[in-house]
Amino acid sequence: MENNVGELTRRDALLRLLRIAGAGAGTAGLGVWLSKHSFRPEAAVASSAKRGHAVPADPNYPEMAVLQGNDAAALVREAIKDLGGMQRFVSRGDVVLVKPNIGWDRTPEQAANTNPDVVAEVVRQCLGAGAKRVVVTDVSCNEPRRCFQRSGIGEAAKQAGAEVILPEPSNFKEVDLQGDVLHAWSVFVPFLNADKIINVPIAKHHALTGTTLGMKNWYGMLGGQRNQLHQKIHESLVDLAGFVRPTLTIIDCYRILLRNGPTGGNLEDVLLKKTLLASTDPVAIDAYAAKAYWDIDVDALPYLKLAAKRGLGTYEFEKLRTSVRQLS
Repeated sequence: MENNVGELTRRDALLRLLRIAGAGAGTAGLGVWLSKHSFRPEAAVASSAKRGHAVPADPNYPEMAVLQGNDAAALVREAIKDLGGMQRFVSRGDVVLVKPNIGWDRTPEQAANTNPDVVAEVVRQCLGAGAKRVVVTDVSCNEPRRCFQRSGIGEAAKQAGAEVILPEPSNFKEVDLQGDVLHAWSVFVPFLNADKIINVPIAKHHALTGTTLGMKNWYGMLGGQRNQLHQKIHESLVDLAGFVRPTLTIIDCYRILLRNGPTGGNLEDVLLKKTLLASTDPVAIDAYAAKAYWDIDVDALPYLKLAAKRGLGTYEFEKLRTSVRQLS
């Protein structure tokens, strides 16, 4: 009984930190580890060969970092430092693909795409760790050139040293994704050539799934008629996550789109939270953000349970070793 109470306390503490974050958040320092002695179940070995980009677990570091502060780039730097530094995730000579959400013809203030300052700092961190190339790309929903330009991500990524690649129709390849519902599908080639893949979505509302976070961001690697996947959206999300198995997931919560997602457009739907999440567990980080910002439980997001069942992570985010800090 005592253990159950303790876990509930840690869960409530983590959720409270995200809910109070933002311009009105308290300024007390929070250099704490929650769930210090907890563990995450080991991922099951895949029965068939799949492309994966995850790095080995390391019990010396947290599995998730939660940071709050005014400077988006500083949040990225400190979150990566908490998780062991980018050199833990990127080796010298690696080709790294950074996958923001660049789906929509919107400005950064409208919070439909990832914050360009977050993307740029991820690029700098990868290059600083010795990456040979850093590619920033997405398969946009609106006209790609317009999305890359108006989001601010194209220019910010280039200035940071990235190679920005637009989704040209000739640069897709049909691939067997070896999923339960996804088999042969058109995949944007840069995703097939990367040594490491870092997922950098923005936290926002989605009319169909309730939220769009890390795992939903993988739709941006596919060509073809992606709307067909909505018929079995939860199963397709897990198939994609199992195919990619990202090196790291960083969720931009600097601004979040609370309503009318995924496209947004109305600034009244945007909430300034000045927060960033980073984790080696792509399932837990989605579960955490969904519960904290939209009060959506796992039962309403079947893809989280399906992903956990396949050994992709745990939806019990309170069991992760978590570093929580407020930057000055």
